[in-house]
Amino acid sequence: MRPRLFFIGAGAIGGYVGGHLARLGHNVTFVDPWPAHVEAIRADGLRLTGLTEPENVTVRAPAMHVTELQSLSKAARGVDIAFVSVKSYDTEWATAMIAPYLAEGGFVVSLQNCINEPTIAGVVGWGRTAGMIAATLSAELHAPGQVRRTVPLGTGGRVVFYVGEVHGRITPRVARLGEWMAAIDTVTVTTNLWGERWTKLCVNAMRNGIAAATGLSGNDCDRDERIRRFMLRVGSEAVRIGQALGLALGPVLTIPPEVLARAGEGDRAALDAAEGTLMGLLTGGARSELQRPSMGQDMLKGRRTEIGFINGHVVARGAEVGLAAPANAALVAAVQRVERGEVPARPENIIGINI
Repeated sequence: MRPRLFFIGAGAIGGYVGGHLARLGHNVTFVDPWPAHVEAIRADGLRLTGLTEPENVTVRAPAMHVTELQSLSKAARGVDIAFVSVKSYDTEWATAMIAPYLAEGGFVVSLQNCINEPTIAGVVGWGRTAGMIAATLSAELHAPGQVRRTVPLGTGGRVVFYVGEVHGRITPRVARLGEWMAAIDTVTVTTNLWGERWTKLCVNAMRNGIAAATGLSGNDCDRDERIRRFMLRVGSEAVRIGQALGLALGPVLTIPPEVLARAGEGDRAALDAAEGTLMGLLTGGARSELQRPSMGQDMLKGRRTEIGFINGHVVARGAEVGLAAPANAALVAAVQRVERGEVPARPENIIGINI
């Protein structure tokens, strides 16, 4: 009997992963708080698009409003795997909502930005918590029932997904998840979940808040030298804090972590190398011109951002190890000013920062 997979949050990443698992024949159910999105999936299916024609598919899978989840109490079977794919600030309630319906042996996977496994474990326990990282995936829920991917499929050794246990061992359940994901895109079942989480946090720290504060796409942020160099400073601080925490970091936007750290600290050779890498990604077609980091999408939609869970988390963990993160702190303040409506999203919000 096929495991019952529930996606709590059917937005850009949850919708993309859940949609493709449904396409492959898995028993997928979506649960989402946006009524129009749920109704669109019910009526017309979930439309998935990408940069190549084979990625463009429509899948059919059950979709539920969050208010309907209690009907699961009548089901003969529980939920085998719940993928929590909501914004970080919604993690606790989303996990608590699905927890009563987990099957014996069922568990929860954090399929999110930021580091939310501790929050999930606080609800269901560490033994029922695992992580999945969309490391180099960018997607957007651009209309009800429609998710588009804005970066190419994984090629040339680029890993799109990481799956791992919080304790670092490879277990049958994450090995099985890895097998499933390999049919969607490149995947590594990792013994280094926390290091990979922090590596992705560095990426998000560099890209998300800056897009939200400036109103620019990811590519346009890279094109502006002043914004690009501030981005490298943000990433440098995040790398140094991750290293101080004892984490094993991988390349950040394909930049070796030590090169990124030194680039933000003013090392000329490292700066040239890091900027060359970013510009190479830009000119090499690594991202569609439609690509906009998720926090930039949130700001355009008038939604609360995850700035406190990304750059704010970097600042907080830095304080724990005695490292200041002034660029990250300044970015938090800039995004919050835009969120409060004090200033519009514009490049000057970043270009005007002096640290």
